[in-house]
Amino acid sequence: MTTWTNWSGLASSHPAQAITPRSAEEVADAVVAARSQHLTVKMPGTGHSFTGIACPEGLQLRPDGLTGIVSVDREAMTVTALAGTPLHVLNAGLETLGLSLHNMGDIAQQTLAGAISTGTHGTGGLVASLSAQVAGLELVTGDGSLLRATEAENPDVLAAARVALGALGIITTVTLRVEPLFILEAHEAPMSWDEALAAFDQLVQDNHHFEMYWFPHTDRMLTKRDNRTVDEAEPLSRTRAWVDDELLSNTVFGWVNALGNRVPALIPRLNELSGRALSARSFSDVPHKVFTTPRRVVFREMEYAVPREAGLQALRDVRARIEASGWRISFPVEIRVAPADDAWLSTASGRESMYLAFHVNRRTDHTAYFAGVEEVLKGYDGRPHWGKLHTRTAADLAPAYPHWDEFREVRDRLDPDRVFANAYLRRVLGA
Repeated sequence: MTTWTNWSGLASSHPAQAITPRSAEEVADAVVAARSQHLTVKMPGTGHSFTGIACPEGLQLRPDGLTGIVSVDREAMTVTALAGTPLHVLNAGLETLGLSLHNMGDIAQQTLAGAISTGTHGTGGLVASLSAQVAGLELVTGDGSLLRATEAENPDVLAAARVALGALGIITTVTLRVEPLFILEAHEAPMSWDEALAAFDQLVQDNHHFEMYWFPHTDRMLTKRDNRTVDEAEPLSRTRAWVDDELLSNTVFGWVNALGNRVPALIPRLNELSGRALSARSFSDVPHKVFTTPRRVVFREMEYAVPREAGLQALRDVRARIEASGWRISFPVEIRVAPADDAWLSTASGRESMYLAFHVNRRTDHTAYFAGVEEVLKGYDGRPHWGKLHTRTAADLAPAYPHWDEFREVRDRLDPDRVFANAYLRRVLGA
């Protein structure tokens, strides 16, 4: 029996069948065959979602045969890639073409289809999410038809499919808006809690991309400002990059988490030491080498988007909840922002947003911490990241999305028999 498990180990399933299609036509044939056998169909990516959103129950389609850049349109400034292409492969390919995405998240292991289907995003910029950079896509629908969606052709499908949770079909290609390759200059610096919150709005306004990390049980913040520059790239030396990003941020951080797991009472002191050890650094490079970082310590995560204007108060309330509890939190809380976009189920749909992300290592029970924080953020009309842990259901998610009913209408049209459903989608989208 085939077993599929996600990266964090929190979700797994036992699909009845598993195949590796190598073309859209093979995907279509597989969907038709599965439907005739009354099997559901999923094409999981690399399993970087923490929820069961990608769990295959019937037929599992492996993405490995659908990778690579298909075409480049330099007049329209778009690139089309196969949906199973890992983001780090896409980014490297774009670099060789002298091109780049406008914005991206900090992990590049996901497949292209998986990243847009869950609303993967970065911070700041003109658009924050990968989905908002999608100009078109092709997907195989519930009856095996191959459908093309652009702003001119099936625009309602495009609005729905940019963040579709895998509920509308199997995406086979994605067309992304790109830019000429540019250089980003990163400045990382520690700040106190009070200093960072007081300066937050100005830091967001003054920088192309801004984010910060708060170390729970302390007043320590790490801030990161990324700005475009016309200067030549000045990347970190190979030694400094290894020390900072591999040794300290992964190996030593893993040791610190292991110690905290053994003696939770030490965690506040360990966080204080970690915060005090932070030092400023600056470097510049092509975007994907600045935006993304390696993550070797396996963790569990919940992230919520709240209205931008309420974000700092929500963060203060979360801190108060943590300090009033007995929780011991060893991972920093990540704080990012996003402009509004128009993808129907995007967590930034129709509103400027602040993202608050909460993590624990895989040896830590996350349930009480995440549930307590989620209770706070629901009070701020928070929207959970679709690929990260949350307890929401269709009944209470529907009022949070102005285009919820329109999305359901598109889903009913493209997959009336729910060929692409699984337990997670039944919970968050309903029948």
